[in-house]
Amino acid sequence: MYFDFAIALVVLLLGAAFVGVSLLVSRWVTPRLPDALKSVAYECGERPIGGGWFNFNPRFYLIALVFIVFDVEIALTFPVAVVVRQWVTSGRGVVAMVEIVLFIAILVAALAWVWRSGHLDWEREVEEPEANP
Repeated sequence: MYFDFAIALVVLLLGAAFVGVSLLVSRWVTPRLPDALKSVAYECGERPIGGGWFNFNPRFYLIALVFIVFDVEIALTFPVAVVVRQWVTSGRGVVAMVEIVLFIAILVAALAWVWRSGHLDWEREVEEPEANP
């Protein structure tokens, strides 16, 4: 048992040593030619325009969250889809189908709620706060 832990510790130390040596070698080999242009933020090959501190539209975050939900859906559905043939041959095919259908139904219901709430609309009217008399 201790031998297994020793092997894991040796692999961990070798990995850390490899990373450390790689960083040191890159530090020695890399040319250092300071330039003002090199310290400018790089964004897709375009020169930056304006400052970096500005407000994003919150709708971008909502769309990103919806994307992440469906990305996670694919990540969680794929393993079940891979083993579904084995489950069918062992008599558990109904369980696999129920899992997939229930999971997708929950996500479709969430998408319908987000869509109905208007969070996917790019242009929507902002409600003005009522003035107190």
